[in-house]
Amino acid sequence: MARAFAGSASMRRLAQITAGKKAGTLTGHIRLLAQPTYQRLLRTEPLFRRLIPVLCLVFIASIAVYRVLELSYDYQDVELQARDEIALIASVLSARIGSEESELPDVGYRSALQRVLADALPAGATSEGRVILVTDPSGLIVASAPLQAEYEGQIIGDIFGPAQPLTVFGARAGVLTINKDSGSPALATVHHLNGRLGMVAVMQPEKDIFAEWRGDVSANVTLFVGTATVLLVLVYGFFSQATRAEQADEIYAATRGRIDTALTHGRCGLFDWDLARGRVFWSASLYDLLGREPKDDILGFAEISELTHPDDIDLYALAESLLSSGDTTVDRMFRMRHANGSWVWLRARGEVQIEPGRGEPHLIGICIDVTEQHELAEQSRTADLRLRDAIETISEAFVLWNADNELVICNSNYQSLHNLPETAVRPGTPYAKVMAAARNSHITTIPARGPAPVAGSNASYEAQLDDGRWLQISERRTKDGGFVSVGTDITALKRQEERLMESERRLIATISDLRKSRQTLEMQAQQLVELAEKYAQEKTNAENANRAKSEFLANISHELRTPLNAIIGFSDIMDKGMFGPIGSSRYAEYCRDIHESGTYLLNVINDILDMSKIEAGRMDMSVTPLDAATVADEAIRIIRAPAQEKMIEVTCDVPEGLVIAADRRAFKQVLLNLLSNGVKFTPESGQVRLTASLRGGMARFEVVDSGIGIRKVDIERLAQPFVQVENQFTKTHKGSGLGLAIARSLVELQGGALAISSVPGQGTTVAFTLPLAQEAHAA
Repeated sequence: MARAFAGSASMRRLAQITAGKKAGTLTGHIRLLAQPTYQRLLRTEPLFRRLIPVLCLVFIASIAVYRVLELSYDYQDVELQARDEIALIASVLSARIGSEESELPDVGYRSALQRVLADALPAGATSEGRVILVTDPSGLIVASAPLQAEYEGQIIGDIFGPAQPLTVFGARAGVLTINKDSGSPALATVHHLNGRLGMVAVMQPEKDIFAEWRGDVSANVTLFVGTATVLLVLVYGFFSQATRAEQADEIYAATRGRIDTALTHGRCGLFDWDLARGRVFWSASLYDLLGREPKDDILGFAEISELTHPDDIDLYALAESLLSSGDTTVDRMFRMRHANGSWVWLRARGEVQIEPGRGEPHLIGICIDVTEQHELAEQSRTADLRLRDAIETISEAFVLWNADNELVICNSNYQSLHNLPETAVRPGTPYAKVMAAARNSHITTIPARGPAPVAGSNASYEAQLDDGRWLQISERRTKDGGFVSVGTDITALKRQEERLMESERRLIATISDLRKSRQTLEMQAQQLVELAEKYAQEKTNAENANRAKSEFLANISHELRTPLNAIIGFSDIMDKGMFGPIGSSRYAEYCRDIHESGTYLLNVINDILDMSKIEAGRMDMSVTPLDAATVADEAIRIIRAPAQEKMIEVTCDVPEGLVIAADRRAFKQVLLNLLSNGVKFTPESGQVRLTASLRGGMARFEVVDSGIGIRKVDIERLAQPFVQVENQFTKTHKGSGLGLAIARSLVELQGGALAISSVPGQGTTVAFTLPLAQEAHAA
């Protein structure tokens, strides 16, 4: 059954092929009978494919349940039989030992008891792991069978467990399970004896009782697993075969659907013409081309002939020609009648092939709907006629050349202009041949001469004919690389142009009078130019003088720093007494004054040197991503020492992670200059605060102090080199006046800006901006 369903794809394809071709074995009444049966089989196949795996799984589950129930019943039977045997053995032993107990001697009591126990044992009593124990009235084990040395001398309660009903009730307790919680449970029973003997106990481990049953379970499980595995493999094989068959059917249906869709949208179809029998196979797309419903894949010769136009093709003559001449290819265009009565133009292209095994010729090919192409060709011919009529009606000489410099079309005006014969103006005539037969050929530009102008660009020139006429030649490149030329008679325009030129000559005489006045104005303009040149020369001299001044300051500052370093160093050594005391305390005070004055002078010279470098354009800047908080902390640590001398509180509020694009040394110098100015002009117990914030892609730094403040009229003069609010005679603070100028220049060199705002008596705020690192990188 599985193989039958797995082969359903092949059966379907065979049914479709045989149903489509009306071939031999499945025709007439046989087809009518077989087709419904096969269709019913196809409809019920999905149900069978789903039902068979379910039935197999139900069968496997039924077997499993049956075997589990049967094994559980066997387990109960084995346990019941073991309990009966243990009870029977205990009853027999208690009766025999009890009858012989009085005859046991006092000397060798245990040996005699062991011998009596051995004689009293029924056949097979100690098989399958059974153990018999005999105790005295105190419960001490005195004999065992088979001999168990480890049990003798123990109390039976230790073996059976405390509060065991067996030792209390004896035979009335029946057979119970002992040592349930241990790893070796067993079934046991106890019978009480009279006289010097206390009890006789029989016990049997459960592992020995169910050993044979477990073997049966293993065999049954093995057999069931093998059987289930075989069935599952068969079910999987059936299901995979059915799935592959279904996939094959789906692929076949999808492929045929795609082919039909492609043929339908491509307005074409397939045909197979049996030349020997006159039968033609048509695809469904051919029916769609003719607007007809597909009724059968096979059509007769007469049906096809009725649909074809008699003026286009004779199918009978075509078949005779193919069979007699031996031609193998066909390429014909003909019309066939549409369902609405119109005619559809088709192009049939095919090849004659011999059917293998039968030797029957078949013409196999494709039919394409070329109605639109045929109509377009007719429209193109009509458009050509209309274009020729339109060209002939224009008064200009018109000619069109193709990309190969061959004549496409020209009008009679062009032909008469060059006096061309009819043989020279036929379409496709090369340009050289046309010009060889032309008169006035010098007025026409060669289309291929020089680089071709851009398609759509215009070129125009004038040419005079031998008879005195003038032509305006307009040329243009077509998009396909061709060349179009139009010649217009402009003789009247040229004559008008000559009259205008005569008027122009008369105007020239009038203009000459005005030329003298213009010469006077030119002389005055020349004087202004000379003055401008002198001004530019003086400006250049001033700039050179300023540059020389900056270079001089830079050089002299460098020369001053060398002796100042020695003065500062030696005065520091003398002040600290590194080589011993220098004597009077006044000398030490002089040394400190020398050191402080030298340090102050060195700072002034450094400021002058930095300013001169900036003005001379020699300040090197290395702009890199920089953590503003780190540099700000360094500047604050440096400025806190002089601030503490005046008890000024210096605070810093720069957020962590603020990365700017700046030069580290320049940024630090700007902060130090602004912070030192704030400390310098802030009275004791004041405050100086450094803050930072983000302002639209820029970092804004503010140095705010509670100092003396600056008047509004003085703010505009600050930040210029050597400018101070106080004059030389009234100022109370030392300094060169370059701090703000250097700070502003360094900020502007890094792409920022500096601004000052202040209220006299309340304090000053100096703010500057620098670009963020990410914004500078994006820029």
